Amino acid sequence: MRISLSLHLTLPVLLLAHASPADAGLFARGTEQLARTANHLHHRAAKHSAGLARDLRRAFSAMVSTQELVATTGSAQKVYCVNTGSSLTGDGGNGNSSAGHSPSTTSGASGASGTSTKHSSTTVAANPASSSGSSPWKLAQHWEGNDFFDGWDFWTDADPTHGTVDYVSQSTAQSENLIEINDAGRAIMRVDTTQTVSTARKSVRITTQYSYNGGLVLLDAVHMPTGCGTWPAFWSNGPDWPNKGEIDILEGVNDNSANQATIHTGHGCTLPSSSPSALNITGTVVGGTNCAAAETSNAGCGMVTSQDNSYGVGFNSNNGGVYAMQWVDSGISVWFFPRNSVPADISSGAPIPTGWPKPMAHWPATDCNPSTFFQDHVQIFDTTLCGDWAGNVWGSTGSPGQEQSCATRTGVATCEEFVLNHGSSFSEAYWEVNYVKIFQ
Repeated sequence: MRISLSLHLTLPVLLLAHASPADAGLFARGTEQLARTANHLHHRAAKHSAGLARDLRRAFSAMVSTQELVATTGSAQKVYCVNTGSSLTGDGGNGNSSAGHSPSTTSGASGASGTSTKHSSTTVAANPASSSGSSPWKLAQHWEGNDFFDGWDFWTDADPTHGTVDYVSQSTAQSENLIEINDAGRAIMRVDTTQTVSTARKSVRITTQYSYNGGLVLLDAVHMPTGCGTWPAFWSNGPDWPNKGEIDILEGVNDNSANQATIHTGHGCTLPSSSPSALNITGTVVGGTNCAAAETSNAGCGMVTSQDNSYGVGFNSNNGGVYAMQWVDSGISVWFFPRNSVPADISSGAPIPTGWPKPMAHWPATDCNPSTFFQDHVQIFDTTLCGDWAGNVWGSTGSPGQEQSCATRTGVATCEEFVLNHGSSFSEAYWEVNYVKIFQ
């Protein structure tokens, strides 16, 4: 819309038009008083003009913001739907199953705070940043520093993905130095490095007591588990898996060098296209467009980034970075920002996703409404070993970073044998985390 105003007013008339009755009376008080009055009225007119400009910005901000949101979720990304080549009977990608774990309805193991109370939030619709540059997101929950492990439940049941792993309680993890807050104030979660173990190697899996519906999740980490036999993940899910969804933000196996982000859902959630340009992502689409776990051998819809510093050795050697997952009414997106490319708005604690580059992964609401397929999510860290993914691709090559199979690299025939008898090989199998934040 274009507005044109034609003004044919002399300066005195213009000044009088912006004056109050009291101001107008001042013109009769002499030349000196008139000069002061003119200056006063000039500032009053400027103030009115600024107010008009501000009102116009507010009137049009909704349209501008909507266009910015389309630009963000309509950027060139890529999606990756992975079929692991086996029937995953746990969480389909990172350690959850409907039978094994319903974090919103069960208390979990020994919670870090001594309780297992769940805190639910309301659904958050897309709310792009305003033209003033302020963040539309407000910090709802965070874990960092000396209090990082407060508000997490430690999982101690069997691994739903059949890993050669023994998840331990918080007290055991502390006494055996599997968790700590280091001198830099970062949370550490390790795998046991005892050289030989009999049946399984000890590790840590934790789940937030806080649950949410919609939001922006940030993970800042400087190191993640890597190496043959490992299967680490940072992810979220809801109860009654997979019907209330799962969102894998950071996940991979063995010596992979590229992150895979994946969603797993109940029946009916699909991608509208497998084309990276159509999905506006920077990753790569592999596999199909059906995200239903039960119909894809639990593989869901995955997307792999092209960034070789997004996972494993490359991630660690670059001092990590920040992962972001946005869940809004228009869809779900995942970004990775290497350490030297973290947006200033994230560093300042006022994230504005509309100003970020294209995400590595995006699942639009077109054929998968988030409010239908994703509910009551909790955040999870885990490091399993072998299992339905890492174990089943022990002898495989071809994925980024896995130009040589782990069987060849280690000289050990099976993943399970390697895990049980080579503890020193897991010295790099640890998380080092600055913070996890949830905005709503």
